[in-house]
Amino acid sequence: MIPLNIIREKTDWVIERLAVKNFKAADTIHAICELDDKRKETQKSMDGKLAEANALAREIGILYKSGKAAEADQMKQQSATLKEEARVMSEQLATLQNELNALHVTLPNLPHESVPIGKSAEDNQIVKEEGGIPELPENAIPHWDLATKYDIISWELGSKVTGAGFPFYKGQGAKLQRALINFFLEEGISAGYGEIQPPLLINEDSGFGTGQLPDKEGQMYHCTVDNLYLIPTAEVPITNIYRDVILRAQDLPIKNIAYSNCFRREAGSYGKDVRGLNRLHQFDKVEIVQIANPEKSYEILEQMVEHVSNLLRKLELPFRILRLCGGDMSFTSALTFDFEVWSAAQKRWLEVSSVSNFESFQANRMKLRFKDENGKTQLAHTLNGSAMALPRIVAALLENNQTDEGIRIPAALQKYTGYSMIVQNR
Repeated sequence: MIPLNIIREKTDWVIERLAVKNFKAADTIHAICELDDKRKETQKSMDGKLAEANALAREIGILYKSGKAAEADQMKQQSATLKEEARVMSEQLATLQNELNALHVTLPNLPHESVPIGKSAEDNQIVKEEGGIPELPENAIPHWDLATKYDIISWELGSKVTGAGFPFYKGQGAKLQRALINFFLEEGISAGYGEIQPPLLINEDSGFGTGQLPDKEGQMYHCTVDNLYLIPTAEVPITNIYRDVILRAQDLPIKNIAYSNCFRREAGSYGKDVRGLNRLHQFDKVEIVQIANPEKSYEILEQMVEHVSNLLRKLELPFRILRLCGGDMSFTSALTFDFEVWSAAQKRWLEVSSVSNFESFQANRMKLRFKDENGKTQLAHTLNGSAMALPRIVAALLENNQTDEGIRIPAALQKYTGYSMIVQNR
């Protein structure tokens, strides 16, 4: 959440910044300020009533000791009235606080000053493009046909056993999945990330902490009996390790990496862009997460962007980096860089990673703090990135590396796959 003191002290600036995300915040922010004023007034009145009641209690004790029971009894009635008034105000205060919180959590994170103005993905800025676009043979085919030809992925089995968007990986396809997971994990561990294997289910507090709830509940699979949610990304359980924790400045940055299955309902997705591996309900992903000192978080963001760039270089995939515009950013992000790889048979760019700095937005929701060198407690910054999501990486690898002899495996992966070429009837 945006700190309330920032909303109060820089109201017009907050409204202007949120407009970059195409969020009309004026009415909500003015309502927040009004509720906060009422909350403060109620708190002050309640504290006054309680202070007066406490003062009377001391006087009552003195009167009883002095043998003035009649006067003391009269004051007891006054004290009881004051306490009852304070109790009513306490209930009013709780209601005001709930109303304030309900409005406060609807505000998205403030975008960084470098975020470009725009309404959709068409307005994102291309920061960098690297790698040559491969030239495919005339008989080149898209990855969904390659998967069938080489019998490495089955969408039909997935539909039979579960439903659309839950493919089976078979033989060399299953091994390619495992190879990519191991490659991404080992590269992250070599870069100083500590490996964690998280649970695949989270509670409401965790979903709220990283901003999936109440913003994205419609995109999450909900286990209603136990009121748990299947994770959309390992970012959620990994970041929530530090919910309600006060760290030490010398512990930062904390760097974690995790492999997990990810689950997304992808409600409303349809058309050609969802074919094959382009958009799934369950997929594998390796995620990197950092908890950082605010003074270092943008330096760390650059390092994370470079880490993902190196993964794509080693996979020999042409890629480009985009700085997302305000209208294409997530609810929680302050600055996001997306990575896209070229899908040669589809002749289009496919998003494979997002690397984001959330600044203190998530930390404020989950009370993730640290003590600085002066002993002052302040909010940490959180960052995360896909390093990487597998489906579209697999799609690009299959399409870009198809030959008449088979599908070539990049050299960096061969020690993990144990083979250099996907061939038929292996």
